[in-house]
Amino acid sequence: MVVRIRLSRLGCKNNPFYRVMAADSRSPRDGKHLEVLGYDNPLPGQDGGKRMGLNFDRVKYWLSVGAQPSEPVERILFRAGLLPPLPMLSQSLYALEVTGWDPSSTKRVTNLIEFNEDIYMI
Repeated sequence: MVVRIRLSRLGCKNNPFYRVMAADSRSPRDGKHLEVLGYDNPLPGQDGGKRMGLNFDRVKYWLSVGAQPSEPVERILFRAGLLPPLPMLSQSLYALEVTGWDPSSTKRVTNLIEFNEDIYMI
């Protein structure tokens, strides 16, 4: 059984409220869960801040036994300081190594610059 830490949606239309829960990966989004680990309210409150609550001990336990967080939960855990940030696409593109580059030829350099501009000028 693969356990995922994911969000379950509560609240009404145009007013979402999410519970962070550990559940079997095959169960539906709002279906049976193993444990409720916290909540996330993405809408700003009266003070203008988003509200989030997590049971840190239980989240650390589920991560230690191999539970895999979904991407939205990974972002929540990063904001809470439990996980490192997600790898980003732009960092991986700039980390590519250029092999066989001759400093006297500028054609290859301009091709690389045009390649990067094509991707990031979307």
